[in-house]
Amino acid sequence: MTHKVLVLGAGYAGLVAAKRCARQVRSNEVSVTLVTAIPDFVERPRLHQLATGQAIESVPVARYLRKTSVRLVIGSVVGIDLDARTVTTVQAGEPHVMPYNTLVYALGSNIDVESVPGVATHAWSLVGSGAASQVCTRLQVLAQRKGRVAVCGGGLTGIEIATEVAESFPDLQVTLVSNARPGAWLSPKAQAYVTRTFETLGVATRSGGRVQEVHADELELDDGGRVPFELCLWAGGFRVPKLARASGLAVDNQDRAHVDSNLESVSHPGVYVIGDAAAVAGAWGSELAMGCRTGGLTGPKAADVIAARLTGREPGRFRYRYIHECISLGRRHGLIQFLHADESPKRSILTGRKAIAYKNATLNGAKVLFRHPGPVLARRRHFISNGKSAKGPSQYRLPK
Repeated sequence: MTHKVLVLGAGYAGLVAAKRCARQVRSNEVSVTLVTAIPDFVERPRLHQLATGQAIESVPVARYLRKTSVRLVIGSVVGIDLDARTVTTVQAGEPHVMPYNTLVYALGSNIDVESVPGVATHAWSLVGSGAASQVCTRLQVLAQRKGRVAVCGGGLTGIEIATEVAESFPDLQVTLVSNARPGAWLSPKAQAYVTRTFETLGVATRSGGRVQEVHADELELDDGGRVPFELCLWAGGFRVPKLARASGLAVDNQDRAHVDSNLESVSHPGVYVIGDAAAVAGAWGSELAMGCRTGGLTGPKAADVIAARLTGREPGRFRYRYIHECISLGRRHGLIQFLHADESPKRSILTGRKAIAYKNATLNGAKVLFRHPGPVLARRRHFISNGKSAKGPSQYRLPK
């Protein structure tokens, strides 16, 4: 009987995990199935470009899976039964129950629109290409009357949206609203560059007050302040789906699943959680920061761990090191903040068009990984069941 590996989510983590795992096992012994609700892969770090009328590449996930043994299923995951080892999906409006032996949970995260009242009703978030295209239409109409745009969130997403909108639509009045100073985690030199770029592009900032509620035409802050707008763009942090908690996986207070050093659930052996959905503890703290970088690093590792265990080998432990933070500030200004091993900012930065080119190369590198996930010298080893093979015993036992 074929061992079934089921990967949920075809983002930066799941897509690579599925392809890399399949390269290391024999398809007649181990099947790998990838489930995604969205048939096309759209780069989330570029959605602010799409929202301002720029074209970005959209690639069918099926194209990335050509000449592989990975089976693609287009459907939404609506339930996981960890005891029965099944996943319920909705495909073309019909429910389907899919069994698995090994599960990879890579359903990622999205903009949090639930924590603050009024966001879901009165604000727009760049949660996908469809939303970004609708925002673009609204920005074009609003620019004709020199309207006001409020961008909420002083993190990477908020900074990038505010500067992209201000550069693309110079007649708009753009205000970036955040509790802390935008980019406060950057080095002093980098913060100064962000401030100068805001001034150049005409981005006003309002920091020191947290958004308490979003009304139809204004933000209400907890310090009593009010920020009027005609269009509100929300970038106030990310949230993972509640499915992991609902299914019974051990999770933290943000619903990110607790995993060990091999990215396996601490509560359910045989379930691996990667990308933003995982709370990966280590020298960096109790969890990795959310973002595509988390998926790009955990996806390949989980694939190697699963392939090793299914073929009777002992996997190495997960190691993490991030060297930079890439921020686009429109198409003419960019910032690369280089980081120490503990992710504190170095003094060295890269700015301007060179930084934009650097970030583009980084994002394009992810697409190279999608096409060539490795290992470079992949060897398809035989599956080992119950710890026995033609080459001798194995210490690994498949979960029941």
